[in-house]
Amino acid sequence: MSDYEPFTYRVTKSGDVLISRSGRPVTTVRGAAAARLASRLGQGEASDQAALQRATGNYRRGNER
Repeated sequence: MSDYEPFTYRVTKSGDVLISRSGRPVTTVRGAAAARLASRLGQGEASDQAALQRATGNYRRGNER
């Protein structure tokens, strides 16, 4: 098993999406981008992680499938 630590997220009342990893804040997505991201979240763990990786820019370059 790998030591991969998944991203976590929280959608605020104002519509912002707060993204964290290992309990530390990574980024905050606001505005129209946050609305698009929030609509893609909640579909399943794998798709949520892919969306959060893309939003943070921490995406495995070259080996995405």
